[in-house]
Formats: sequence, C-alpha cells, structure tokens
Amino acid sequence: MADRIRVLQLIPTLDGYGAEKQMTLLACGLPRDQFEVHVAVLTRTGPYEARLRAAGVPVCFLHKRLKFDPFALWRLKRLLDRWQPDILHTWLFAANSYGRLVAGGRDRPRVIVSERCVDVWKAGWQRWLDRRLIERTHRLVANSASVARFYRDLGMPEPRLVVIRNAVEVPDDSGQPLPAAQRQRLLAHLGFPQDAKVVGYVGRIARQKRVDDLIWAAELLRRIDDRAWFLIAGDGPERDKMQRFAEQVGVAERIRFLGHRDDVPQLLRLIDVFWQASDFEGLSNSVMEAMAAARPVVVSDIAPNRELVSDGETGLIVPVGDRLGFAKAAAGLLADPERAGRLGQAAQQRMKADFSVSRMIDAHAELYREQKTELTR
Repeated sequence: MADRIRVLQLIPTLDGYGAEKQMTLLACGLPRDQFEVHVAVLTRTGPYEARLRAAGVPVCFLHKRLKFDPFALWRLKRLLDRWQPDILHTWLFAANSYGRLVAGGRDRPRVIVSERCVDVWKAGWQRWLDRRLIERTHRLVANSASVARFYRDLGMPEPRLVVIRNAVEVPDDSGQPLPAAQRQRLLAHLGFPQDAKVVGYVGRIARQKRVDDLIWAAELLRRIDDRAWFLIAGDGPERDKMQRFAEQVGVAERIRFLGHRDDVPQLLRLIDVFWQASDFEGLSNSVMEAMAAARPVVVSDIAPNRELVSDGETGLIVPVGDRLGFAKAAAGLLADPERAGRLGQAAQQRMKADFSVSRMIDAHAELYREQKTELTR
C-alpha cells in the first residue's frame, strides 16, 4: 500500500449537480490498492458527502467565504503541505483557479484541472485568469471534444488536453416500465390523469438550459396531443421566473415544477419523452441519465449533444430555439410508441457501450499513473 498514488480531489461544493456526481463516481471507484483518494471542498457540503464517506473517502472543508478568499488559499496550502499528494485534481472554475494558484508551477503535485462545459458564460477576467494559469496546468481534462476545442482555442496546448467523457450508471431495472400500480400512484401524486403521456426535463433551471423554449413547446404540444402533461425536476436561478412564464403562456396547469428530487430514476421511468433545449453544454449528465433509462430523447442541435445522440437512431435532434420543432418531435414519439421504444433501447445500449463508469475510471487511473511517472523522471 505504501506505493499507492495519492490523489486529492478539489471541488467547490458537493451540490447535487453533474460535476459533483462525476467526481464522486471517480473518487469512490478508483481501486484502493492503487490509489489513496481524499476530497477537499472549497465551500459547502451537499448530497454527495454521505456517498463519499460511505465509500471510505475522507472529506474536508476549506470554508471559503469570499469570492477571493486568502484564508481558503492558505488552508489549501497547509493541506497540500501536510498530505503531500502526487496528484491535485481540481473541478470547475473556482477550484481550478485556487488549485493552480497554490500548487501550480511545482513538479509535485501534478495539477490536473477538469473543465465540464463550453464556458461561453465566463467573463473577460475569468478567461484572462484561465490563460494566465495555463503554465501552471499539467493536464486539462475535458468531458467532451467540444469542451477540449473551446480550451484549445483559449490557448491550452494540444498535448496537455485529454478528453475523458462523463460516465453514467445504468441500474438493472433501468428501461423497465414502472409497474402499473406504481405508475398510477405517481401520476396521482403529481395530479396527472391516469392516461397522461408525460414529457419531462430533469436538470438545472438556468438561462443556458432554455427552459422557456420547453414551456412554449409544452403549450404547442398539448394542442397537438391533449394527453401530454409535463414535469420539470431540478432547481436553479431561473426557477421562479420560469414558473411565472408558464402562467403567462397559459400552460401552468399542465406543468409540475418539482424542484430537487431524490427519486429521479423513478421519475425517468415515468417519462414517455425526455427533452432538453440547451444552447451550450459540456456533456449533459441529465441527457445521459435519460438515455441510460431507455427514454427517447429530444435534444437541441449543439455539438456536445451530437456526441451523445445520433439523430433518428438514439434520439431526435432539433435546432436550438425551434419550439415548434420540439413540440412536433415529441408529438411524433407519443403517437408512435414502438419507434419511441426503439430509440430508447438504442440510447441505453449506447450508454452501456461507450459511457460506462468503469471506462471513465480506467481513463482517469491511466492519466494519474502517467502523471506519477512524470514525478519520478
């Protein structure tokens, strides 16, 4: 055990979103005979702390309270000096910045940053800082080819870029319809009629997700097919605004805003069509989870979604902002359950074949071994 590679994962929070889930899958799944893994969190805990601790992964908090917090930087430096990791693997902008400011420029630890999105949202100062910290970065892990291209264009040298795609868990019962009695109870709980066809979105409610397009599409779809009812599971800065928008459009009585849910796998088994309208992504965890659950998906035509969905084979692709296109695509699937089922099954097989958790973990393990070798040269 003495020669295990010591890996410190650094992340801003343990909130219940995609990057946090991917980090948790990795930290819990790395083979313990080869890796010793710790997790440091800049700010707050969240639902993944319990999963990490149950897997025996130590978790500590750096109590960052300010946008730029020198005390958190000092605590991170003390942690690195005390634990002496071989690898510092950081996730998302704040952790990527803090990690490179403290540890970059040294041979040890090797600094690996994870970028999870085509970050067109970043302000000028954030892009400036990313460029200034390139020389403090040993490797940048992108979760899609689109993200890798974005950071290459920002100045990251090609040899330092590595693409390791997100992973998705495929439960044994995934893809199986809910038992009739369970479906009836869940429909009643949601206030949906028993013959409802459920169209849903699961994910963060933020501007980039274009949830307003889905609300407009819901109004159009229910006029095409009166059986259509809608759920939106997730939270985010635009939730209240989108609820008001649904009222303005006149479709609020057909939509349930469910907030954060711990029963997403069950909700996905209830959904007849899953849709997502984002104008930029990294590699969408929610789309992957819907595909893993064998749900037919209707997604926006952006490069990361094309890495997941083959139009007409594992789902349907609609131009960004084409509200009528979303409504028509979903209506076609509701009217043709056999086609919807074929798309869903093909989607699930794609997730099993190309986006398994074991494949993601193996790719990171190989990267860590490569970087550990660099330390010994």
